[in-house]
Amino acid sequence: MSASIIGRLSADSASEPPSALASGLPLTRLPGGCWFSHARGVEHASEGALSCLALGRAELPQAGSAGQAKAWLAAYRKHGSAAADAARGRFAVFVVDDAARSVWLATDRFGTWPLCYAADEDGFAFADRADRVPGGTRELAPQAVFDYFFFHAIPAPHTIFSGVHRLPAAHWAHWQAGRLEVRRWWTPRFEEPAREDFDARKAEFLGLVEDAVAREAAGCEPGAFLSGGTDSSTVSGMLCKVLGRPARTWSIGFDAEGYDEMAYARIAATRFGAEHHEHYVTPDQLLDAIPHVAAHYDQPFGNSSAVPAWICADQARARGVTRMLAGDGGDELFGGNTRYAKQRIFDLYDHLPATLRNMVLEPALAGPAGRLPLARKGASYVEQARVPLPDRLQMYNLLMRLDPARVFETDFLAAVDPQAPYGIQRDAWTLSEGAAPINRLLAFDWKFTLADNDLPKVIGTTRLAGLEVGFPLLSDDLVDFSLRLPPAWKLKGLTLRWFFKEALRGFLPDEIIAKKKHGFGLPFGVWACEHIALRGLATDALHALAGRGIVRPRFIDELLSSHLPAHPGYYGEMVWILMMLELWLQAHTESAAQPEEAAVS
Repeated sequence: MSASIIGRLSADSASEPPSALASGLPLTRLPGGCWFSHARGVEHASEGALSCLALGRAELPQAGSAGQAKAWLAAYRKHGSAAADAARGRFAVFVVDDAARSVWLATDRFGTWPLCYAADEDGFAFADRADRVPGGTRELAPQAVFDYFFFHAIPAPHTIFSGVHRLPAAHWAHWQAGRLEVRRWWTPRFEEPAREDFDARKAEFLGLVEDAVAREAAGCEPGAFLSGGTDSSTVSGMLCKVLGRPARTWSIGFDAEGYDEMAYARIAATRFGAEHHEHYVTPDQLLDAIPHVAAHYDQPFGNSSAVPAWICADQARARGVTRMLAGDGGDELFGGNTRYAKQRIFDLYDHLPATLRNMVLEPALAGPAGRLPLARKGASYVEQARVPLPDRLQMYNLLMRLDPARVFETDFLAAVDPQAPYGIQRDAWTLSEGAAPINRLLAFDWKFTLADNDLPKVIGTTRLAGLEVGFPLLSDDLVDFSLRLPPAWKLKGLTLRWFFKEALRGFLPDEIIAKKKHGFGLPFGVWACEHIALRGLATDALHALAGRGIVRPRFIDELLSSHLPAHPGYYGEMVWILMMLELWLQAHTESAAQPEEAAVS
């Protein structure tokens, strides 16, 4: 649970360090009274009244041999709060102005270096973990708990703790004299040309991917995740190319029907001549891994593929790898998620004549004929098609299908707004207004799929394994390239990521280009029904959670006794979400509050 940066600036000059900074890290006091501590690898520089803490590897116009922190100070002196506008790369930065009693902080386009803070009129506290913000409350925010069940993660700017916020991706924040301002410094703008020269764009794309992989592989002992999908196979193949030798790759497998795609990873590894390593996860291995991963995060995190990702990274670290390269981002930049094609099918409904929709189809499907099997499918299609985006994306949300009133205790549910998550999504949806439908879906996923879920999964698990991580397919150059692609090249008819696949045809094996998307999915529900000890871990956690005043004990009993055995693949996801919440609470709140006190703030 350690943090890399912890600090606090008081409204007046404090003479004593806040007790919350007793983190085991070296403690520093700036001339104006800002106390902070930071781990090795965090750059620190001071010039006059300004001091800077910098993480990551930003590309700045002012950068030079002086280092990241001094480059940020130069940018801040020249541009003030606009200092991040010209920055590229992965970074997080704090600039403290002792004379003005102010703090400015910023994070990169995808928030890959998380920053958390608590602000009031008396001071500004910050850290790179929500659970280490000095002076931050340890009371749980009920709405954040609800959002966790809805999204399986907690979207920024909220965190699990009342009064503690996470800076959203591509944002900066400025605090001075008790006033806080938070602004977006980068918004994707799609150019959307109707026609392009495919060969020219293919050559540019391949060059950008190779350059991005080379940058991430420099100055370290690299390895790569290899799931057998197009993204991880592309990164692994390019890593072999830029190294000029077999790259070391790692794959995770599961001995469970429908969950294992090790065969595709082997195809890719053979094609590129990688030094490939395979590991099959067992239910016994999960008994220690699940609590370990749950406790590591600074707030509850429900992406079940985090556990196999950590096992994979830990295997790589044991063999001397210092940085893992991941393929995250390819789907979201180039149109690879299956829901993009599904939404195109739903959008066709709006192009039917209104008379046909209102006078023929909808009345017919609502009548007796609508109870026939084929008609039921038609009714389901119409039901979804009539819901506008982005709300339509949550039509089959697990929590909402189960019904919050059935899941949660009455008092807890009275303290939250079940519709709030839809509002968060609508706000994000408006940012890409006017763009082509596929680009709006991509921009939407840059927040909810990447910044709030998949990237924290990989960053958290590699950090737990003691490794750095690189995301070559999210380089700023590739992001900017994707913004200039014709929308039809991302979703061509119902063909996903058409340009990406065609540009890599001949580089990737044909079997991988043609395969369906999978990943490191975990067969937890199936194993929880078959493995006594794993079921015991889940059962104990869920029964403990039943005493916290959040989830109805009756729902937990029904879930474990009836629903999970009947449909382990479906209900196993809810068991996982509940279990990870309870294991996180046991690791993070037991010393500060009784279970019932931790439920609401």
